Amino acid sequence: MFGGKLGLPELLVIVAIALLIFGPKKLGELGKGLGEGIRNFKSSMSEHNAATTTPPSNPTPTPTPTEDKKS
Repeated sequence: MFGGKLGLPELLVIVAIALLIFGPKKLGELGKGLGEGIRNFKSSMSEHNAATTTPPSNPTPTPTPTEDKKS
């Protein structure tokens, strides 16, 4: 619909409308919350990737099946 072009004038209009709707104090709080959310998401994704790509440092041996002995 927009052709994927979002330049500086368009961003300024979006910021001006957001400033009018939320006000300067609330807009700062929203930006801070959005930044923290993105940071937490990135850190959890990197922790998840590290946990799935690295082999365990001390693998537990797999128990071998034993035959049942009847007395």
